[in-house]
Amino acid sequence: MSTVLKGVLSRLRNGDVDAHEIVDLCHERITQREEAVGAWQWLRPRDECHAWLRDNADWLRQTPLCGLPVAVKDIIDTADAPTGLGSALHRTRQPSDDAACVSSLRAAGALVLGKTVTTEFAYFSPGKTANPHDLNCTPGGSSSGSAAAVADGMVPVALGSQTAASVIRPASYCGVYGYVATRGLMALRGVQPLAPSFDSLGLLAADPGMLAEVSDVLTGAAGLKPSRPLDLRDLTLLQVPGTAMGPVSDEMVSAVEALAKRLRRAGALIVPFDDGGALARLVELHGAVMAFEAARNMAWEANQPKAVSPEFADLAACGRGISLAAHAAALEEITRLSASLERLRPASALFLAPAAPGSAPEGLAATGAPHMSRPWQALGLPVISLPAGLCANGRPLGVQLIGRRFGDAALFAAAEQIALLSSPGDLCG
Repeated sequence: MSTVLKGVLSRLRNGDVDAHEIVDLCHERITQREEAVGAWQWLRPRDECHAWLRDNADWLRQTPLCGLPVAVKDIIDTADAPTGLGSALHRTRQPSDDAACVSSLRAAGALVLGKTVTTEFAYFSPGKTANPHDLNCTPGGSSSGSAAAVADGMVPVALGSQTAASVIRPASYCGVYGYVATRGLMALRGVQPLAPSFDSLGLLAADPGMLAEVSDVLTGAAGLKPSRPLDLRDLTLLQVPGTAMGPVSDEMVSAVEALAKRLRRAGALIVPFDDGGALARLVELHGAVMAFEAARNMAWEANQPKAVSPEFADLAACGRGISLAAHAAALEEITRLSASLERLRPASALFLAPAAPGSAPEGLAATGAPHMSRPWQALGLPVISLPAGLCANGRPLGVQLIGRRFGDAALFAAAEQIALLSSPGDLCG
């Protein structure tokens, strides 16, 4: 995969590279690879990008993002491009204004390069996108195009969203960095809701530093970029076995163990974590709440079963069968389990867990299982996915770090240092 866009924001700020050059690099890569990868739903023409950069040159030099090209998942409203939600029902849908996150990025000097492919309604039915590492494999979903575009060097950073595993799983499958903010930290106005109790904004990027910088813009300069490096000897990680959430491959177990071994050698404290069955229960509760809320939130679409995928029709049917009392009880149980897990966690500790059940599965008809992310999404915690090397078949694996609610800055500080231990080699043995 192309690495030319790593660290590009720092180079733009330092004047080492010009935004016009980055636009050309992005468009050239898209021209070479888009037919095979299929990451884009709509792309801004190159000449329009250059014209915008020229017209705003003086202002862009004073902005935090300096003309950085960004991609926007196609469930996020854009006033100058359609937002089709991955559905034939909304193919020609044209929002009248930008989502809050898009508006914030533009105000900070970002160039919206285009809209990336999403699964239908950000659920399970996939679009046209393939995994850049292996075109016969899924890129994951629902932020499929965002992950694939970043992984293939088509764009340095992309907006995604997550209700179950929609950022962390594709980040893992595609070998890029993914971040899901503490629920409520980033504005969701103009982002198509699926299950409001769980919906969160996220980002995918070529390097963790850029994730933090762009996230600062989206949170109103919350100070997510670490001011100084974290000493790994001050880091405590609670290692969660993938089996606590559900099935996990041997290759993923090996990848997590290999990273844990590196971290121990660097001085971090790695402690096995026994959740007492809470995480498996959270997987179940997440699925029930998500179905209940999706069925009601997407009632118009759900009432047109011939125009939606079987996967979405099944979700809506399941959700309609869940009572209001059962939904309320599930949310209450999630709150109780959250308090119980936090009592087991030392104040500054992060969780370390697999980011997906394994490497990207073969085939493009599905996007992989979401159970590794469901508990953390139910709890509303901030999560960062980091590449953890390649398996023997050359497909990426990822691990996830899970922080405390609104502990996003500490999570980024740990992620930046852990990323320095990453190896491009085979971690699976």
